[in-house]
Amino acid sequence: MSGLGDIAVAVEITTGNVTPLLHEVRHALQRLLDTGEPTVIDLHSLPLAPGELAALENELGEGEVSATLNALGPSLLRETAVPGVWFVTHRNANEEITGQYLEIVKIPAILEAQEVDIRLGIAALSENLEQTKAQDHRDTQDGST
Repeated sequence: MSGLGDIAVAVEITTGNVTPLLHEVRHALQRLLDTGEPTVIDLHSLPLAPGELAALENELGEGEVSATLNALGPSLLRETAVPGVWFVTHRNANEEITGQYLEIVKIPAILEAQEVDIRLGIAALSENLEQTKAQDHRDTQDGST
């Protein structure tokens, strides 16, 4: 005689939110195309059961572009196989996930160079060029004497 402890039971818990989320992504893509309006979906705010995030990633596939940003911890930005749909994961210095998003945009804003950073880059490049010019001038004078 066998007891209930001998029976293996596999229960798959699902919220059923993957398909509606994919519909939301499709509508967001159309809105992006029609109006240029981006959409950000906070995946941590959604009630997803274990395995559903992986199912969403599987449905959207893997695209050709990925980028890693290192600021206050690593951020990984991965385009999906659906152009304009990006998985964005932010981690803190301890590698803990601090945010996970689907961004429906042409390119995530965090990858865009900021005006202040461009100005700082121009200043640094100008200073380097001035130093190089001064060094070239000194080298020329040293070589002609």
